[in-house]
Amino acid sequence: MLVLRKKVLGFILEQNLFRPGDTVVVAFSGGADSSALMDILANLTGFPLNLVAAHLNHMLRAEESEGDEHFVTTSAGRYGIHLEVSRVDVAALARGRGLSLEEAGREARYDFFREIALKHSAAAIALGHHRNDQAETVLMRLMRGAGGSGLSGMRPASRQIVRPLLQLSRNEIEGYLRKAGVVWREDRSNTDRRFLRNRIRHELLPLLETFNPEMVRSLIQTADALSADEEILGRLTSESFTRTAETGDCSVRFDRSKLCAEPAPLRKRLYRAAISSLKGDLKRISFNHLADIEKLAQSQKPNGSLNLPNGIRVVRDYTSLLFTEKKDEPFSEGGEISISACGSYTMPCGGLISVGLSGDQEETGRDVIYLDPEALPFPWRVRYFRKGDRFSPLGTAGSKKLKDLFIDRKIPLQERIRTPLLVCLDEIVWVCGIQASESARITAVNRERSRMRIAYTKASIRH
Repeated sequence: MLVLRKKVLGFILEQNLFRPGDTVVVAFSGGADSSALMDILANLTGFPLNLVAAHLNHMLRAEESEGDEHFVTTSAGRYGIHLEVSRVDVAALARGRGLSLEEAGREARYDFFREIALKHSAAAIALGHHRNDQAETVLMRLMRGAGGSGLSGMRPASRQIVRPLLQLSRNEIEGYLRKAGVVWREDRSNTDRRFLRNRIRHELLPLLETFNPEMVRSLIQTADALSADEEILGRLTSESFTRTAETGDCSVRFDRSKLCAEPAPLRKRLYRAAISSLKGDLKRISFNHLADIEKLAQSQKPNGSLNLPNGIRVVRDYTSLLFTEKKDEPFSEGGEISISACGSYTMPCGGLISVGLSGDQEETGRDVIYLDPEALPFPWRVRYFRKGDRFSPLGTAGSKKLKDLFIDRKIPLQERIRTPLLVCLDEIVWVCGIQASESARITAVNRERSRMRIAYTKASIRH
């Protein structure tokens, strides 16, 4: 036990995660990782800390969630540590924000931890991530198409978040708990294969280890190497940003002549830096978005604009490329675009519609539909809600007011005016992400034809 505690203390000192006497918020779920983190930080010889435990009840597992809350309350009491507890209906949050349960849970946790850190003037928020978590994170980001920054994995310290156990393996942590006689709670959701991380942990990583038994170590070595590279690239980006950009209260303006003189890979890093400076992170900013910005910057047309997720607008003129935070606006007025070929189309509301040829036999759904291009030929239009719009929902006879459909589905007004409508031959074919029309039905006549696959990725709405 002492050896492992010394190892963690050495890592804390090496990475300068926090100092003796600091107030540190400990994310305490009651699981093995957070229980080890709590016990180690509470018993660092010669390194006293003012610990505050923080537990968020996600309200996802009924009695089990209640049991977790009772467990952490009892455990914190044994350590004599102040405990902050809160409850968030993560399922409702996910539905309201259009997020997966994983994403919604993560957002809720981090918001809660930062709130507690602010309340107690904490120097840091300590999370129990370890080496195996790091390997899983690298694989997850690789699957999603991350670049060097994403593949460098989790940092020991990132803003206020610190990870004191990042050099330990899952086996080391569980061995420590057994030797120390520390009990913990097993979260049944950690084995739920509906979650991507669990599938990586229980399926993909064990499969990769049949090819390389040291797969975890290899992934971490890759992350460490890329992290070192990212430090250098980060400095280059910062220097280039100073040369090419001017920042305002809610804007970043690049001089196009200076911007276009920079290497293409560096330009994309500059776009990321501009977006991050405006919204604080790069959530929902994909490779395709960066490619669209680059296309706008390099276009022969002197003027143009793009709307990105979370209210970021990019405007091109003769001499500059401007990144701004666009204001909420009634997208029902104007904002129409035309779709005349396969490709990806950024919506005025910030969502994305992707169109491609498909021979698959899936049925039309909410976020993806399949259309017969002979029955519903290009060009299509995408617009927003207009007073008096009518719609023929799939599976029903006749039409109904689109307003009534929104009411029936309990779609908030803020979302109604931002919901794209796919129109063909002056008929609403798809209320994107909500309901296809009867004209989109796959019939025996068109079932064997090649079809167009149209997918809609909803943008997050700022409130």
